[in-house]
Amino acid sequence: MREEVIKSAEELEHSMVNTLIRLCSVPAVSPHNGGKGEDAKILELAKIIDELGLKDITLKVEHVDDEKAPSGKRPSLFLEYPGRKSQRICILSHIDVVPEGDRSAWTLDPFKPEVRGSRIYGRGVSDNGTCLVSSLFALKALQDAGITPEYTVFLAFVADEEMGSHYGLEQLIERDIFRADDLVVVPDSGNDAGDFIEIAEKAVWRLKFTVTGKQVHAAHPQLGINACRAANILAHEVDEALHAKSTARNDTFSPPFSTFEPTRRAANVPAVNIVPGREVFEFDCRVLPEESLDEMTELVTGICADVERRTGAKIELEIERTDAAQPTSPDSEVCRMLTKCAAEVLGVEPKAGGIGGGTFAVFFRKKGIPAVVWAQECDAVAHQPDEYTEISYLVNNAKVFALMMAGE
Repeated sequence: MREEVIKSAEELEHSMVNTLIRLCSVPAVSPHNGGKGEDAKILELAKIIDELGLKDITLKVEHVDDEKAPSGKRPSLFLEYPGRKSQRICILSHIDVVPEGDRSAWTLDPFKPEVRGSRIYGRGVSDNGTCLVSSLFALKALQDAGITPEYTVFLAFVADEEMGSHYGLEQLIERDIFRADDLVVVPDSGNDAGDFIEIAEKAVWRLKFTVTGKQVHAAHPQLGINACRAANILAHEVDEALHAKSTARNDTFSPPFSTFEPTRRAANVPAVNIVPGREVFEFDCRVLPEESLDEMTELVTGICADVERRTGAKIELEIERTDAAQPTSPDSEVCRMLTKCAAEVLGVEPKAGGIGGGTFAVFFRKKGIPAVVWAQECDAVAHQPDEYTEISYLVNNAKVFALMMAGE
């Protein structure tokens, strides 16, 4: 039976490739990041599912209100197919993508995916298009092989993952959608070998600083307050202080320490001869569970007050915080199933460990539902220009998911 499942998935390779290209041709960038949201892509996905001819499935769309979305709502799509058991295997992928970034750095139109040799290139083909398509075609492979899955299959195609899930899973998980005995797989992180299963995540701690001074002509700086200089001082001192305070190591995670990265900085003034009166910059921090975010928040708040006093600028600090959840046990049913199926398909011995954080899994772990994060995916291509996926990974992930659905 398992050989039939694998063969069925292999025969669907061409359809999987075409589906991934078709789906990733529809942008789904958050309206909070310059896009129009997921509406068009959800409609396209629903058409694809209808064309696949899947039998006896139930489809449902759940909406979360978002006044910035063109429709006023952010849609997520759920598919359910009954198995021999009522217990469900849930595979959650996200429908949204990040913007293309610097368009000049791409060698193709980001939203016109292309096959080049063994790869498919385009925005979202890796993050998270490959596993979205693989999960759907895993069910297709089972039906084509005439095999009833052991577990009820529940596929979730969810909005707003890239911007923190505020208009997606964060609210959806509070509804009567998921169950305590669900076997949850989040295929949103992995490596080329497919030999790593994520069972733990660091806390995600994001800091946004708005520094307000007084804009003046650069020839008369004494008349103003240079927000750029105050922001530079602040960024440096926050960076230094956080690294000095953070001393913990935990080898469950890679890297085994907390990280504090200054990342985004907003544009300020249009000309070099203007002293800016406003600067906005952000830090993305991934903090080990054993380190106190409350203490770090107090540290940063104190630095802001001190820089205000010394520079005369006003500083506003906004914090986005997702605390670390209890890890999923490597002995959990879902982790053992995934380990076995990945080993069977890929010939590897998967190891369980932790990552920096930022996947759907944390929402389930906080509810006491074990969740694992796994995929065979290309290292370090997500969010990059010329994002790509290997066609073989598309097929291999479908095989692993199909075997998990099929059960022992």
